[in-house]
Amino acid sequence: MDILLVASAFNSLSQRVYAELSDLGHRVDVVLAGHGPDAVRAAVQDRRPELIVAPMLKTALPEDVWREHTCLIVHPGPLGDRGPASLDWAIADEAPHWGVTVLQAEAAMDAGAVWASEPFPVEPVGKSDLYRNEAADAALTAVHEAVRRYAEGSYKPRPQSDPEIHGRIVWRDVFRQVRRRIDWAADDTETVLRKLRGADSQPGVLDELLGREAFLHGGHPEDRLTGEPGELLATRAGAVCRATRDGAVWIPELRPRKNSGDPAPFRRPAADVLAAPDLPESPAPLELPPDRRTWTDISYRQHGEVGFVGFSFPGGAMSTDHCRRLLAAYRYALTRPTRVLVLGGRRDFFSNGIHLNVIEAAPDPAEESWTNLNAMDDLVETVLRTTDRLVVAALGGNAAAGGAMLALAADEVWCRTGAVLNPHYRRMGLYGSEFWTYTLPRRVGAETARRLMDEAQPVSAATAARTGLVDRLVPVPAQDFTAEVEQLATALAGTPDLDRRIAVKAAARRADEAERPLAEYRSDELARMHALFFDPGAAYHALRSDFVRKVPGGAR
Repeated sequence: MDILLVASAFNSLSQRVYAELSDLGHRVDVVLAGHGPDAVRAAVQDRRPELIVAPMLKTALPEDVWREHTCLIVHPGPLGDRGPASLDWAIADEAPHWGVTVLQAEAAMDAGAVWASEPFPVEPVGKSDLYRNEAADAALTAVHEAVRRYAEGSYKPRPQSDPEIHGRIVWRDVFRQVRRRIDWAADDTETVLRKLRGADSQPGVLDELLGREAFLHGGHPEDRLTGEPGELLATRAGAVCRATRDGAVWIPELRPRKNSGDPAPFRRPAADVLAAPDLPESPAPLELPPDRRTWTDISYRQHGEVGFVGFSFPGGAMSTDHCRRLLAAYRYALTRPTRVLVLGGRRDFFSNGIHLNVIEAAPDPAEESWTNLNAMDDLVETVLRTTDRLVVAALGGNAAAGGAMLALAADEVWCRTGAVLNPHYRRMGLYGSEFWTYTLPRRVGAETARRLMDEAQPVSAATAARTGLVDRLVPVPAQDFTAEVEQLATALAGTPDLDRRIAVKAAARRADEAERPLAEYRSDELARMHALFFDPGAAYHALRSDFVRKVPGGAR
């Protein structure tokens, strides 16, 4: 079928719907609702779709569109749920299960006939993580079912007057800041964590720190540091630790209010926003004891002959500091006696490459872009030069740009089936680096590599496996990914031909180096990127600023 996606943003769910419907042979186009109702009307008029699907919509579809065409709305709530903040309420109310419903658009919000619905478990993670994983898995199941039913032509969607649905109808209003506000003197740690997790990506929890109002983003427990409720106790890897009435929590990011006078009113590492030099640093050991309940964004653990370098950065963005610390952890892992080394392996984002927010806030964004990219290249090059063991990149979630190329530097790429890959740079106006001119053609061939870069479209995990971007699909729920990867890696370490594979890999690296050294790939890529970074008129600077500052209606 010809399907038009209408979305307020081409976010992770919209990309996954686009990629998976395309995999099924549908011809899928996208229009951003942020461009306005006339743009939506024009897209409908131009493409004449057989079906319209709205994976993520913050504004109503034009009435003439939904009256004249079947429009399916993906609502992140169970049967009968209505309102604009469904997941926020699910987390706040500690619901053990939730759901996704695909509804037909009509005048009243979320009141249309039901084409499909699918439940999912509510894991104790941040809202954005839940949305990208459990909720997205359920959404794709429901979308596939709804599209199939529509294509078959015989299915009659269930009106919400159906007694089974009507009895469940609940309107949940906007989840306002007054409900999110933390009472540091009264709220226990679990309550604080629930409030932080319910707003981790958007909109954050409005609070006051050191006399300044800012939004708190993300929250993780701390088991040892304590203090007066609300007191800032320490920093760690850019996060700040704040005392609750019975413990403490780590907050990775802050966002200054737009009217605060801060020239960078967007999410950044919390310690950078506060600029409080008197806060002590409280580092966590790389190999964290199993009885610790604290936050760290990089870790190492070992199980027999397998080492695991785990990392998780907010939004998948990797700043200069992230890259350098991860490189240090990787180098430490290389000193350990293992035959298999797993990079990643946690649920949610693998990596999205350089940290555009930190770059945008820097005194010299061009210089910070350059420094960040070189730190990323140092990490990728070290992975590529690892020849004494097998390296596995384990993608529990999405990867894009330099983050996708970090994965491709490994010998094997294992990917959860719900992940989406964006192995390109063009939508940020960049040529790209991270040795993509070496690793991408090596995996998929020169022609496919050019197509991926030029078309700049999201790729489903299934298509990534078919084209050679991914070596193994891991078909498990997000919460089971880490354990499944450990089992697979342990089995790999025990295979009788592993020593032979490592020897073949080392010989191939030597042959590739003799044909064209990695230094040449790096030099050529960086020359192009340097020209873009230090050209004030380059599209990259405007695209980066619009992306970071969430300028509505920006280019997809």
